[in-house]
Parts: sequence; C-alpha cells; structure tokens
Amino acid sequence: MAITIKSEREIELMAEAGKILERVHNELEKALRPGMSTKDIDTLGEEIIRSYGCIPSFLNYNGYPAQEGDIVSLDAGVIYKGYHSDAARTHAVGEVSEEAKKLIRVTEESFFEGIKFAKAGNHLFDISGAIGRYAEERGYGVVRDLCGHGIGTALHEAPEIPNYEVGRKGVRLRPGMTLAIEPMINIGTHEVDWLDDDWTVVTRDGSLSAHYENTILITEGEPRILSLTCENE
Repeated sequence: MAITIKSEREIELMAEAGKILERVHNELEKALRPGMSTKDIDTLGEEIIRSYGCIPSFLNYNGYPAQEGDIVSLDAGVIYKGYHSDAARTHAVGEVSEEAKKLIRVTEESFFEGIKFAKAGNHLFDISGAIGRYAEERGYGVVRDLCGHGIGTALHEAPEIPNYEVGRKGVRLRPGMTLAIEPMINIGTHEVDWLDDDWTVVTRDGSLSAHYENTILITEGEPRILSLTCENE
C-alpha cells in the first residue's frame, strides 16, 4: 500500500475527527472507576462516539474488570465522514504505585520525544529511534511486535512505524502525511505474547505496560497533533 498525502480538505476532516476523539477520551477518563469492566468501557465508548455522529474504528474488548491500583490503556478510534483518527491514553484506576505513575509518564514523554523528529525532510525511523532511546535509557522495554501506522480513509495505512531503533532511515517525511505514533512501553522486557483469543496481548514477564498514541500531521514546520487539541490540553 502506498503512502498517501492528504489534501487540505482531508486534513480538515481528520482534524475534526481528532477533536471528537479527544472529547471521547476525556469522557471515558471521567467515567473510569474500580469495578468497571473493559466491556463496560467499550460499550460506553461506542455510545459516546455515536453521540458525536461518528462510527467507532474498532470495538469488542473483553470483560476484564478494572481494579483499584490497575492502570488501563484506552485505545480508541473514530471515523468521521470517512476519515479515521486514532489515539490511546493510559489511566490510573484509583490510587496506583509510583512505579506505575512513572511508567505512564515516561510512555507519554517518549511520544513527545519522538515527534520532535516528525518534520518534513527527516526520515520516518528518526521518530522510531528517538522513542526507543528515550524509553530504553530509562530502563524500560519497548514493545517490538506492535507498531504505529499511517492513517486516513483506512485505520491502518502505510507505513508501519516501529517504536525502537531499526538501523535504517525509512521513508523521507513529506507534508501531508498523517501518522499514528503509539509507543507501547513495558516496565520489564520488550517481549509480549498473544492469548488464545488472538486479540489480547500481555507482557511475557507479567510486568506493567503503558500505551500513548496520537494522530499527527507532517507539515512544513512542526508536526500538528490532530488528536490533541488546544481546547483539551
């Protein structure tokens, strides 16, 4: 699949999708509480997304209950007039350990470290290397089996975007590219396993993991974060 360069009209639609998605995340964060299952969150998320006139990009999480002290990653996507936005946030459920708080913080910081390199003329894997170095230098494992991606009329478009140093440059970044950058960081090693449902991913060593994602636009200057708006920052 070729990498698509978005027109001004397409960017407007994706920006509106991103604004809606940020509102969805804000509402889900307010609703999250101990005892709420991931199925409850899934159902509520769909209701909120549809209330904004959008379609969920993906659904059907399982019914695992969120317990006091857990951290929960909410990965949500919306389709607005045919265009996707994708974003993930990791939240504390009640009071969590300092170790968990730091993991959430470093995961988010690694995203912002990565997009410092998301500029026209740089290469795609400049972003990857910056994310990976930031997390690994702080003693964390960076998931290698899952990655970011292009996004537009499809949720997953070219290119794939690793979150670690790959030893290659990758494609040159051009204005109009829209990318979903999503570090997934573990307290332990980078290794993960899929459960028998072929959907649920767990850390192999049982350590905590966090996820932070936004949809961004490559411009002539600094990247524009389409799923993190001024009204919600």
